[in-house]
Amino acid sequence: MKYCIVGGVAGGATAAARIRRLDENAVIVLFERGEHISFANCGLPYFIGGTIKERSRLFVTTAEAFRARYRVDVRPGNEVISIDRKAKKIRVREISGGREYDESYDKLLLSPGAEPVKPPIPGIDTEGIFTLRNIPDTDAIRNHLEMKRPESAVVVGGGFIGLEMAENLHHLGIRVTIVEALDQVMTPIDFEMAAEVHRHIRSKNVDLILSDGVKSFARADGGVTVTLASGRTISAGIVILSIGVRPESSLARSSGLDITERGAIVVDDHLKTGDENIYAVGDAVAVMHKVSGTRMSIYLAGPANKQARIVADNMVRGDTRIYRGSAATAIAKVFDLAVASTGLSEKALRAAGIECKS
Repeated sequence: MKYCIVGGVAGGATAAARIRRLDENAVIVLFERGEHISFANCGLPYFIGGTIKERSRLFVTTAEAFRARYRVDVRPGNEVISIDRKAKKIRVREISGGREYDESYDKLLLSPGAEPVKPPIPGIDTEGIFTLRNIPDTDAIRNHLEMKRPESAVVVGGGFIGLEMAENLHHLGIRVTIVEALDQVMTPIDFEMAAEVHRHIRSKNVDLILSDGVKSFARADGGVTVTLASGRTISAGIVILSIGVRPESSLARSSGLDITERGAIVVDDHLKTGDENIYAVGDAVAVMHKVSGTRMSIYLAGPANKQARIVADNMVRGDTRIYRGSAATAIAKVFDLAVASTGLSEKALRAAGIECKS
Protein backbone atom coordinates (compact mmCIF):
# COMPACT_ATOMS: atom_id res chain seq x y z
CA MET A 1 0.00 0.00 0.00
CA LYS A 2 1.10 3.53 -0.74
CA TYR A 3 0.08 6.32 1.62
CA CYS A 4 0.48 9.99 0.68
CA ILE A 5 0.21 12.62 3.42
CA VAL A 6 -0.29 16.33 2.77
CA GLY A 7 1.14 18.42 5.61
CA GLY A 8 3.34 17.61 8.59
CA VAL A 9 3.43 18.94 12.18
CA ALA A 10 0.94 17.43 14.67
CA GLY A 11 -1.42 15.69 12.25
CA GLY A 12 0.60 14.50 9.27
CA ALA A 13 3.88 13.61 10.94
CA THR A 14 2.18 11.71 13.77
CA ALA A 15 0.06 9.75 11.29
CA ALA A 16 3.13 8.88 9.20
CA ALA A 17 4.95 7.49 12.23
CA ARG A 18 1.90 5.46 13.29
CA ILE A 19 1.40 4.03 9.78
CA ARG A 20 5.02 2.83 9.80
CA ARG A 21 4.52 1.11 13.15
CA LEU A 22 1.45 -0.67 11.77
CA ASP A 23 2.92 -1.63 8.40
CA GLU A 24 6.66 -2.24 7.92
CA ASN A 25 6.23 -2.61 4.16
CA ALA A 26 4.09 0.45 3.44
CA VAL A 27 5.29 3.16 1.08
CA ILE A 28 4.76 6.47 2.91
CA VAL A 29 5.29 9.86 1.25
CA LEU A 30 4.95 13.04 3.35
CA PHE A 31 4.61 16.36 1.49
CA GLU A 32 5.21 19.60 3.39
CA ARG A 33 4.96 23.02 1.74
CA GLY A 34 7.38 24.53 4.27
CA GLU A 35 10.89 23.46 5.13
CA HIS A 36 10.06 22.07 8.57
CA ILE A 37 7.89 18.98 9.01
CA SER A 38 7.48 19.02 12.79
CA PHE A 39 7.89 21.95 15.16
CA ALA A 40 6.43 23.20 18.43
CA ASN A 41 3.85 25.85 17.50
CA CYS A 42 3.26 26.70 21.15
CA GLY A 43 6.94 27.57 21.59
CA LEU A 44 7.13 30.20 18.84
CA PRO A 45 6.21 33.24 20.99
CA TYR A 46 8.68 32.12 23.67
CA PHE A 47 11.54 31.88 21.18
CA ILE A 48 10.72 35.40 19.99
CA GLY A 49 10.71 36.62 23.60
CA GLY A 50 13.97 34.86 24.46
CA THR A 51 12.58 32.38 27.01
CA ILE A 52 13.54 29.61 24.58
CA LYS A 53 17.16 30.43 23.78
CA GLU A 54 18.02 28.00 21.01
CA ARG A 55 16.10 27.91 17.72
CA SER A 56 16.82 24.19 17.41
CA ARG A 57 14.65 23.50 20.46
CA LEU A 58 11.57 24.45 18.42
CA PHE A 59 11.96 21.36 16.25
CA VAL A 60 10.37 18.10 17.35
CA THR A 61 12.28 16.37 14.57
CA THR A 62 13.92 17.17 11.23
CA ALA A 63 13.12 15.77 7.80
CA GLU A 64 16.44 13.88 7.83
CA ALA A 65 15.88 12.33 11.27
CA PHE A 66 12.27 11.42 10.46
CA ARG A 67 13.32 9.86 7.16
CA ALA A 68 16.04 7.79 8.83
CA ARG A 69 13.94 6.61 11.78
CA TYR A 70 10.65 5.79 10.05
CA ARG A 71 11.69 5.19 6.42
CA VAL A 72 9.25 7.85 5.27
CA ASP A 73 9.86 9.64 1.97
CA VAL A 74 9.78 13.16 3.40
CA ARG A 75 9.56 15.99 0.86
CA PRO A 76 9.77 19.44 2.43
CA GLY A 77 9.38 22.37 0.06
CA ASN A 78 6.82 20.41 -1.99
CA GLU A 79 3.25 21.70 -2.26
CA VAL A 80 0.33 19.51 -3.32
CA ILE A 81 -1.72 21.70 -5.67
CA SER A 82 -4.47 19.36 -6.92
CA ILE A 83 -6.04 15.92 -6.49
CA ASP A 84 -7.25 13.69 -9.30
CA ARG A 85 -9.61 11.53 -7.26
CA LYS A 86 -10.63 9.30 -10.17
CA ALA A 87 -7.04 8.43 -11.10
CA LYS A 88 -5.91 8.50 -7.44
CA LYS A 89 -3.08 10.90 -8.21
CA ILE A 90 -1.94 14.20 -6.75
CA ARG A 91 -0.16 17.04 -8.54
CA VAL A 92 2.86 18.38 -6.67
CA ARG A 93 4.88 21.56 -7.18
CA GLU A 94 8.45 22.04 -5.97
CA ILE A 95 8.52 25.43 -4.26
CA SER A 96 12.11 26.27 -5.19
CA GLY A 97 12.22 25.48 -8.91
CA GLY A 98 8.55 25.32 -9.79
CA ARG A 99 8.79 21.83 -11.31
CA GLU A 100 5.52 19.93 -11.21
CA TYR A 101 5.01 16.18 -11.09
CA ASP A 102 2.33 13.58 -10.32
CA GLU A 103 2.33 11.08 -7.46
CA SER A 104 -0.06 8.14 -7.16
CA TYR A 105 -1.65 6.97 -3.91
CA ASP A 106 -3.76 4.16 -2.49
CA LYS A 107 -4.80 6.20 0.54
CA LEU A 108 -4.45 9.97 0.93
CA LEU A 109 -4.39 11.97 4.19
CA LEU A 110 -4.99 15.71 4.24
CA SER A 111 -3.44 17.57 7.18
CA PRO A 112 -3.06 21.14 5.83
CA GLY A 113 -3.73 22.92 9.15
CA ALA A 114 -5.10 26.43 9.49
CA GLU A 115 -4.02 29.81 8.17
CA PRO A 116 -4.07 33.20 9.97
CA VAL A 117 -7.05 35.42 9.19
CA LYS A 118 -6.08 38.62 7.38
CA PRO A 119 -9.27 40.65 6.81
CA PRO A 120 -9.29 43.31 4.07
CA ILE A 121 -8.33 46.16 6.40
CA PRO A 122 -6.72 49.09 4.52
CA GLY A 123 -2.95 48.91 4.90
CA ILE A 124 -2.87 45.38 6.31
CA ASP A 125 0.12 44.50 4.11
CA THR A 126 2.16 47.46 5.39
CA GLU A 127 5.78 46.73 6.31
CA GLY A 128 6.12 45.95 10.01
CA ILE A 129 2.88 43.94 10.27
CA PHE A 130 3.25 40.20 10.94
CA THR A 131 1.24 37.05 11.56
CA LEU A 132 2.63 34.06 13.47
CA ARG A 133 2.00 30.56 12.16
CA ASN A 134 5.31 28.87 11.42
CA ILE A 135 9.12 29.05 11.58
CA PRO A 136 9.55 31.56 8.70
CA ASP A 137 7.04 33.88 10.44
CA THR A 138 9.01 33.51 13.67
CA ASP A 139 12.31 34.30 11.93
CA ALA A 140 10.78 37.36 10.24
CA ILE A 141 9.52 38.75 13.56
CA ARG A 142 12.85 38.06 15.31
CA ASN A 143 14.78 39.74 12.50
CA HIS A 144 12.52 42.80 12.63
CA LEU A 145 12.95 43.09 16.39
CA GLU A 146 16.74 42.77 16.14
CA MET A 147 17.14 45.14 13.17
CA LYS A 148 14.57 47.82 14.02
CA ARG A 149 14.66 47.68 17.84
CA PRO A 150 11.03 48.89 18.17
CA GLU A 151 10.05 50.60 21.40
CA SER A 152 6.32 49.92 20.99
CA ALA A 153 4.11 47.13 19.68
CA VAL A 154 0.44 46.61 18.93
CA VAL A 155 -1.02 43.12 19.19
CA VAL A 156 -4.34 42.85 17.36
CA GLY A 157 -6.44 40.12 18.94
CA GLY A 158 -6.69 38.84 22.50
CA GLY A 159 -6.67 35.10 21.89
CA PHE A 160 -4.08 32.62 23.15
CA ILE A 161 -1.34 33.49 20.65
CA GLY A 162 -2.02 37.23 20.92
CA LEU A 163 -1.65 37.25 24.71
CA GLU A 164 1.46 35.05 24.59
CA MET A 165 3.00 37.42 22.04
CA ALA A 166 2.07 40.42 24.19
CA GLU A 167 3.79 38.86 27.20
CA ASN A 168 6.94 38.02 25.27
CA LEU A 169 7.22 41.44 23.63
CA HIS A 170 6.74 43.00 27.08
CA HIS A 171 9.51 40.69 28.35
CA LEU A 172 11.82 42.29 25.76
CA GLY A 173 11.14 45.73 27.22
CA ILE A 174 8.75 46.81 24.47
CA ARG A 175 5.71 48.95 25.32
CA VAL A 176 2.71 46.79 24.32
CA THR A 177 -0.88 47.63 23.43
CA ILE A 178 -3.45 44.86 22.93
CA VAL A 179 -6.44 45.71 20.74
CA GLU A 180 -9.48 43.43 20.93
CA ALA A 181 -12.72 44.11 19.05
CA LEU A 182 -14.79 42.10 21.55
CA ASP A 183 -15.46 43.12 25.15
CA GLN A 184 -13.07 40.48 26.52
CA VAL A 185 -9.91 38.52 25.76
CA MET A 186 -9.85 34.71 25.48
CA THR A 187 -13.35 33.99 24.17
CA PRO A 188 -13.47 30.36 25.43
CA ILE A 189 -13.86 31.67 29.00
CA ASP A 190 -16.75 33.70 30.44
CA PHE A 191 -16.54 37.43 31.01
CA GLU A 192 -16.20 37.29 34.81
CA MET A 193 -13.12 35.08 34.40
CA ALA A 194 -11.76 37.23 31.58
CA ALA A 195 -12.14 40.27 33.85
CA GLU A 196 -9.49 38.77 36.15
CA VAL A 197 -7.21 38.39 33.14
CA HIS A 198 -7.89 42.01 32.12
CA ARG A 199 -6.88 43.26 35.55
CA HIS A 200 -3.73 41.16 35.54
CA ILE A 201 -2.66 42.31 32.07
CA ARG A 202 -3.13 45.98 33.01
CA SER A 203 -1.20 45.45 36.25
CA LYS A 204 1.81 44.65 34.04
CA ASN A 205 1.58 48.10 32.40
CA VAL A 206 0.23 46.66 29.17
CA ASP A 207 -2.42 48.85 27.53
CA LEU A 208 -5.53 46.76 26.90
CA ILE A 209 -8.17 48.23 24.57
CA LEU A 210 -11.47 46.33 24.40
CA SER A 211 -14.57 46.72 22.22
CA ASP A 212 -12.61 48.61 19.58
CA GLY A 213 -11.46 47.09 16.30
CA VAL A 214 -8.85 48.21 13.79
CA LYS A 215 -10.05 50.49 10.99
CA SER A 216 -6.78 50.92 9.08
CA PHE A 217 -2.98 50.68 9.12
CA ALA A 218 -0.54 53.16 7.60
CA ARG A 219 3.24 53.45 7.36
CA ALA A 220 4.55 56.42 9.33
CA ASP A 221 7.93 57.52 10.73
CA GLY A 222 9.52 54.12 10.19
CA GLY A 223 6.69 52.36 12.01
CA VAL A 224 2.97 51.72 11.70
CA THR A 225 0.06 53.95 12.66
CA VAL A 226 -2.93 51.91 13.76
CA THR A 227 -6.29 53.69 13.50
CA LEU A 228 -9.15 52.15 15.49
CA ALA A 229 -12.88 52.22 14.77
CA SER A 230 -13.29 54.73 17.60
CA GLY A 231 -10.90 57.12 15.84
CA ARG A 232 -8.06 56.56 18.29
CA THR A 233 -4.60 56.19 16.73
CA ILE A 234 -1.64 54.24 18.08
CA SER A 235 1.95 54.35 16.84
CA ALA A 236 3.85 51.06 16.82
CA GLY A 237 7.26 49.84 15.74
CA ILE A 238 5.78 46.38 15.11
CA VAL A 239 2.24 45.00 14.75
CA ILE A 240 1.30 41.36 15.39
CA LEU A 241 -1.97 40.19 13.86
CA SER A 242 -3.63 37.53 15.99
CA ILE A 243 -7.18 37.96 14.80
CA GLY A 244 -7.78 34.25 14.48
CA VAL A 245 -7.29 31.37 12.07
CA ARG A 246 -9.38 29.50 9.52
CA PRO A 247 -9.08 26.03 7.97
CA GLU A 248 -6.65 25.74 5.06
CA SER A 249 -9.10 23.77 2.93
CA SER A 250 -8.47 25.12 -0.57
CA LEU A 251 -7.03 21.81 -1.84
CA ALA A 252 -10.01 19.83 -0.54
CA ARG A 253 -12.44 22.39 -1.94
CA SER A 254 -10.86 22.39 -5.40
CA SER A 255 -11.00 18.59 -5.53
CA GLY A 256 -14.75 18.57 -4.84
CA LEU A 257 -14.72 17.32 -1.25
CA ASP A 258 -17.45 18.57 1.07
CA ILE A 259 -16.66 21.76 3.02
CA THR A 260 -18.67 23.36 5.84
CA GLU A 261 -19.96 26.94 5.69
CA ARG A 262 -16.96 27.97 7.81
CA GLY A 263 -14.54 26.35 5.41
CA ALA A 264 -13.67 23.15 7.29
CA ILE A 265 -13.29 19.75 5.62
CA VAL A 266 -16.24 17.45 6.38
CA VAL A 267 -15.20 14.07 7.82
CA ASP A 268 -17.15 11.20 9.37
CA ASP A 269 -16.45 9.49 12.70
CA HIS A 270 -13.62 7.53 11.06
CA LEU A 271 -12.07 10.85 9.89
CA LYS A 272 -12.83 9.92 6.29
CA THR A 273 -14.01 12.50 3.76
CA GLY A 274 -16.71 11.82 1.19
CA ASP A 275 -14.06 10.01 -0.86
CA GLU A 276 -13.45 6.38 0.17
CA ASN A 277 -9.67 6.80 -0.15
CA ILE A 278 -9.16 10.28 1.34
CA TYR A 279 -8.99 11.08 5.07
CA ALA A 280 -8.37 14.39 6.87
CA VAL A 281 -7.27 15.50 10.35
CA GLY A 282 -6.26 18.51 12.41
CA ASP A 283 -7.13 22.19 12.25
CA ALA A 284 -8.64 21.90 8.76
CA VAL A 285 -11.47 19.50 9.69
CA ALA A 286 -14.79 19.85 11.50
CA VAL A 287 -15.15 17.34 14.35
CA MET A 288 -17.78 16.70 17.00
CA HIS A 289 -17.64 18.90 20.10
CA LYS A 290 -18.36 16.63 23.06
CA VAL A 291 -20.58 19.13 24.88
CA SER A 292 -22.58 20.80 22.10
CA GLY A 293 -22.82 17.72 19.87
CA THR A 294 -22.21 19.94 16.85
CA ARG A 295 -19.31 19.79 14.42
CA MET A 296 -16.73 22.55 14.52
CA SER A 297 -13.05 23.27 13.94
CA ILE A 298 -10.90 22.90 17.06
CA TYR A 299 -7.50 24.50 16.56
CA LEU A 300 -5.42 22.53 19.06
CA ALA A 301 -2.46 20.15 18.76
CA GLY A 302 -3.83 17.63 21.28
CA PRO A 303 -6.90 16.67 19.23
CA ALA A 304 -4.81 16.67 16.03
CA ASN A 305 -2.37 14.14 17.52
CA LYS A 306 -5.20 11.87 18.70
CA GLN A 307 -6.92 12.09 15.32
CA ALA A 308 -3.64 11.24 13.58
CA ARG A 309 -3.19 8.00 15.50
CA ILE A 310 -6.81 6.97 14.93
CA VAL A 311 -6.75 7.84 11.23
CA ALA A 312 -3.55 5.85 10.72
CA ASP A 313 -5.26 2.77 12.17
CA ASN A 314 -8.27 3.31 9.91
CA MET A 315 -6.16 3.81 6.78
CA VAL A 316 -4.10 0.66 7.40
CA ARG A 317 -6.58 -1.70 9.08
CA GLY A 318 -9.85 -0.47 7.66
CA ASP A 319 -12.27 1.80 9.50
CA THR A 320 -11.94 0.11 12.87
CA ARG A 321 -11.63 3.13 15.16
CA ILE A 322 -13.97 6.06 15.84
CA TYR A 323 -12.92 9.55 16.84
CA ARG A 324 -15.42 10.53 19.51
CA GLY A 325 -14.84 14.26 19.37
CA SER A 326 -13.08 16.83 21.52
CA ALA A 327 -13.83 18.84 24.64
CA ALA A 328 -11.47 21.55 23.30
CA THR A 329 -9.32 21.62 26.43
CA ALA A 330 -6.73 24.40 26.29
CA ILE A 331 -4.40 26.24 28.67
CA ALA A 332 -2.20 29.27 28.27
CA LYS A 333 0.22 31.23 30.43
CA VAL A 334 -0.66 34.93 30.65
CA PHE A 335 2.14 36.60 32.60
CA ASP A 336 1.71 35.15 36.12
CA LEU A 337 -1.64 33.49 35.45
CA ALA A 338 -2.50 30.11 33.97
CA VAL A 339 -5.78 30.40 32.06
CA ALA A 340 -7.52 27.20 31.04
CA SER A 341 -10.83 26.10 29.57
CA THR A 342 -12.57 22.88 28.66
CA GLY A 343 -15.99 22.13 27.24
CA LEU A 344 -18.11 25.21 26.64
CA SER A 345 -18.48 28.49 28.54
CA GLU A 346 -21.76 29.65 30.03
CA LYS A 347 -22.29 32.17 27.23
CA ALA A 348 -21.61 29.55 24.56
CA LEU A 349 -24.01 27.10 26.22
CA ARG A 350 -26.77 29.71 26.43
CA ALA A 351 -26.18 30.67 22.78
CA ALA A 352 -26.58 27.00 21.88
CA GLY A 353 -29.78 26.72 23.91
CA ILE A 354 -28.24 24.27 26.38
CA GLU A 355 -29.36 24.60 30.01
CA CYS A 356 -26.53 25.16 32.46
CA LYS A 357 -25.71 26.30 35.98
CA SER A 358 -22.77 28.42 37.07
